[in-house]
Amino acid sequence: MTTPPTIDPAAVLWSAPPAERAGRPLLVLLHGYGSNERDLFSLTSHLPTEPVIAALRAPLTPPWPGQGYSWYAIEGLNGRDPGALTASAEAVLAWADEHATDAASIAFLGFSQGGAMSLQLLRLAPERVAFAVNLSGYAAGGELPGDEVLAATRPPVFWARGALDEVIPQSAIEHTAAWLPEHSDLSGRIYPGLDHAVSLEVLADLRNFLALRYAPKGS
Repeated sequence: MTTPPTIDPAAVLWSAPPAERAGRPLLVLLHGYGSNERDLFSLTSHLPTEPVIAALRAPLTPPWPGQGYSWYAIEGLNGRDPGALTASAEAVLAWADEHATDAASIAFLGFSQGGAMSLQLLRLAPERVAFAVNLSGYAAGGELPGDEVLAATRPPVFWARGALDEVIPQSAIEHTAAWLPEHSDLSGRIYPGLDHAVSLEVLADLRNFLALRYAPKGS
């Protein structure tokens, strides 16, 4: 029997100490395949200061000789299994249940695998997740109970990808391009000349998107 994945709370990087987190919005960063929690955390200087930022380490390790961590396998017969994606997303929600109960709101920002995770979290807990950011990622196939809620409420989603990105399969891109407009208030952009990466142009658009999400109500 496979052991369910869990998030290591000792590996989480926080932008603020515990005394400065309560009552503030929380933005959770989810890195890509073969990376770690320090990757996206290095971008905090480009992000708004209103939310507390927490960067999580994925619970799995890629097969040798791969390095870093992953949210789900991308190789073998079960590569990109939506069930494995859901299992890791449930692990993140369990971590939030224990370590983010005093947050004013919670949202997820991910790159590549982490981008797929951010959308899966939105689908699993549409009533809890304020918005999602998907950088160079995709939406998993299949149906989840939260999909009907998303189709009705259409929460904000930012999806950015490079025109030269050959890492994510074209079939996954086409599915995401069809799925997101039906289940979100989508802000999306394709960046000419960009491959599977994050550029300063992406970061500028991301900051604008986040500024709207964290603007004082009524402004």
